[in-house]
Amino acid sequence: MATVTDGQARNTGKTPGEGNRVLAAALKEAGCSYASLALRVNELGRRQGADSHYDKASVTRWLQGQQPRGSTPELIATVLSERLGRAVSPADLGFHSEHQRPVTSRALVYGEDVAETLHTLAELGSTDISRRSLLGAVPFVAAALTNPQREWLLWLLEHQDAVSSSLAVSGGPVEQVHAMIAVFDQMDNHYGGGGVRTSIVHYLSTEVVPMLQQRGTPARQRRQLFAAAARLAAMAGWSSYDAGEYGLAQRYMTQGLRLCAEGRDRVLGGQILAGLSHLATNLGRPDEGVALARAGIVTAQGAGSPLGLMRLYAMSARGHAAQGRPDDASEALRLAERQLEASKGAAQESVWVRYLDSHYLQAESALCFRDLGLARQAERTASESLGSGADRRRRQAISRSVLATAHLQQDRLDEAVGTATLALETLGAVHSERSVQALRDFRRRLEPRRGEPVVQEFERRSRGVLGTAA
Repeated sequence: MATVTDGQARNTGKTPGEGNRVLAAALKEAGCSYASLALRVNELGRRQGADSHYDKASVTRWLQGQQPRGSTPELIATVLSERLGRAVSPADLGFHSEHQRPVTSRALVYGEDVAETLHTLAELGSTDISRRSLLGAVPFVAAALTNPQREWLLWLLEHQDAVSSSLAVSGGPVEQVHAMIAVFDQMDNHYGGGGVRTSIVHYLSTEVVPMLQQRGTPARQRRQLFAAAARLAAMAGWSSYDAGEYGLAQRYMTQGLRLCAEGRDRVLGGQILAGLSHLATNLGRPDEGVALARAGIVTAQGAGSPLGLMRLYAMSARGHAAQGRPDDASEALRLAERQLEASKGAAQESVWVRYLDSHYLQAESALCFRDLGLARQAERTASESLGSGADRRRRQAISRSVLATAHLQQDRLDEAVGTATLALETLGAVHSERSVQALRDFRRRLEPRRGEPVVQEFERRSRGVLGTAA
């Protein structure tokens, strides 16, 4: 006999806080209490072979916008049809099939059914590549960040034995997927997300998702495939972010987090939350950025990855700095430094975080100091971060932009423009909207000095890459 609980609910995709007003109106008209509706739904469900345990709290969640899975919407419609004396359908009560909702809406939700997650990812990838039904930019929805955080943390509480499965690869298809991830990583570092995004999305949706939909894969290999798919979804999100597709970035990362639960990989889960934190902070929601970083820290603690925790503390610092909280930012950076020192080296870390190093932390610290107006610290850490490999062109372009801002904050105009010009030259080979935005931030700070010839020359040279200054 199938068992259904109120935890097995889908979100209907309504705007958070809107709720299901149609259902509320029908309940009021029928004079039906929450408890009596739940009791009758359970009774009808048992007759059909579903042992459900809905209660008043379940009905409250339905009214708040959740949609129970399976045949429960039909059962609710049956109960209210009895009470109202006329036939009503699930659609009349505000319930809709998952597949009737646009994929861009479904992809904002951390769903319980992993089969639906795979279907959503495949459809999102197909729609993304063909641009079918994507009319204009897909919006970033800050309010939708709460759902994946809550669902992930609940999963974490229920699976406290979950460990990273990414230190060893079992060969076969898992090894092939890891090899492709390495290729995409290299291309992303060298050319930026804009140059590799479509390839990642295509490979994920047409090659990897079908692997996971096959039956008969051994359990250990299946978990590793899910972890690798989660990493690819996160990469699709990160590269979308780097290409300025912020709404798609949010959706790929959200679905990646759900896949990560199937892979039981806490280190990777923390890194996906770090990516969402970065996205939220840079899009003007540093409060959400800090919350996501905190969720990531809880996730990664005890998972044996100091480098992963280092990045999460750095993301927390970025959120605090953007809110003008220097003490909290300094404490988070101190904790990040401690984790960096605790790491026994990249070879002893999860494969997902081996790219992280002291230069990464210096680059993020420089951004914190820039946002806090601490020019000398920003100059020092941005300069140190430039010691990273020349293949990391995006990081170098961003650090040079921060260094230019630090020079400008110290009234060293010629040095500032000279450094920004070097960053501009780097951008010629990197398709990275994040790098462009960092340099646009510097250009905005030049506005009070627009009368200076050196500034006018920089604006002329930068126009082709940065566009016309507002």
